[in-house]
Order: sequence, then structure tokens, then C-alpha cells
Amino acid sequence: MFKILKYSFYDLMRSRWTYIYGAFYFLFTLSLLWLSNDLSKVIISLMNVILILVPLIATMFAVMYYYNSREFTELLLAQPIRRRDIFLGQYFGVAASLAMSLLVGVGIPFFLYGILVSAEIFNFLTLLVVGVFLSFIFSAIAFFIGLKNENRIKGFGLTIIIWLFFAVIYDGIFLLALASFSDYPLENFAMGISMFNPIDLSRILILLKLDISALMGFTGAVFQKFLGTPLGIVTSFGILTIWLLLPTWGIKTVALRKDF
Repeated sequence: MFKILKYSFYDLMRSRWTYIYGAFYFLFTLSLLWLSNDLSKVIISLMNVILILVPLIATMFAVMYYYNSREFTELLLAQPIRRRDIFLGQYFGVAASLAMSLLVGVGIPFFLYGILVSAEIFNFLTLLVVGVFLSFIFSAIAFFIGLKNENRIKGFGLTIIIWLFFAVIYDGIFLLALASFSDYPLENFAMGISMFNPIDLSRILILLKLDISALMGFTGAVFQKFLGTPLGIVTSFGILTIWLLLPTWGIKTVALRKDF
């Protein structure tokens, strides 16, 4: 599996699109730091971009890589290699290359601006960790969808729908439910339902880490009371880990049962 992971990783790291992806974050972060010396504001601006762009790029890159490498995958399947090792190796290679581009593109400008000696270092690390989690989570979802659907158009369509649901539609349904039942105490419900969306959970974690939960109103106080504690933070990252493990387990299961 590690040999396939290594091949997939280096294959994507040689791709011009990977460099474009990393260069975008580098230039965007550098521009924000040039416009503002307040690292906290820069982190908030980056959060809004990363929480939308990282899942989108991860799903698109992963599903494109899966379908475009079908011939190579068929060659590997003819060899005495376990299916699990082939597909998990490809998935981890794609996700690792995307995460590396994010870390380098965002990390270098902050490093040059002295983030290591800044009070915002832990907020910055939270942003990077969340970005890496989202890269792996949505890459796994895309690979799972690709394995379940032989039709490329259907696979691409489903990945876009999944991203659109978590990034936009979920929040709309969430806000509509809160507005419709505003006469009832929904704070605990809001906290629980946020766990079912990795993008929302990541956003809440960063906002709490930046200590601006007041922007979320009274519900923010409920989030701060639980998720702002060490136990809450560990629980939140544990839930993100579950979000990572579920589609990864799905990749393994479908690969073993699928008739190629």
C-alpha cells in the first residue's frame, strides 16, 4: 500500500494543477498578510476560503484521479496485490498531496511573518489541522463515490452534489429549522446537528479557538460551554476522525466486494 501511496503522491506532486492549487493559497495568504498585520483577521479570512475551497478541490481532484487512473488500476488488479492496498494507497496519496499543497501554500507566508513567535500560533495550527482533515475526509468520500459508480458523469455529479449539500444546502436547512422552531430551546439540538456536517464542525472549532463565539449569539455560548473545553475539543476532533474513518472503511469494503 505504501508503494502505491508513494507513487500516487509523487504523480500528483508533479502535476501542474497541484502547483496551481498551492500557489493560489500562497499568493492569497501573502496578499491578506500584506493588507493586514492582524493575524487573527487573516486567519478568519482564510477560514472562509479554506472551508469552502478545500472540500471542493478534494472531491474534484480525488474523483478525477480515480477515473483517469482506471487503466493503471486494472493493471494493478491483475497483479498479486490486495485490492484494499491498491485503492487505499491511491486515496492516501491523493489526499496527502492536497494536504501538502495546503500546508506549504498557507504555511510559508505565515512563517515569513513570524507566526512561530506570535500569540496566534495555536489558532493558526487549528486552521491547518482542520484543512488537512477536510482534505482527507472529502477525498475519501470522492473515492467511495467513484468506486460505487462506473459512470463518470454520475460520479462527478454526485461528488458536486455532496460538496454542495455540506457547504451550502445543509446550512440553509439548518437555519430554516432554527427559524421555524425559534420558540423552543434548540441550543443543544444545534450543537448536536452540527456534528453531522464536517464543514460546520470545523468552522465552529476555529471560531471558538479565536474566541469570537459571541458572533453566533446565544447558541455560541452553548458551543463555548462544551466545545470550548479540552474535552469538547477532543470530542470534536474525535468526530472529525470518525468522518474520516467511515468513508475510508467504505472504500475498503466496496473494493473487496466490487466485481471489476
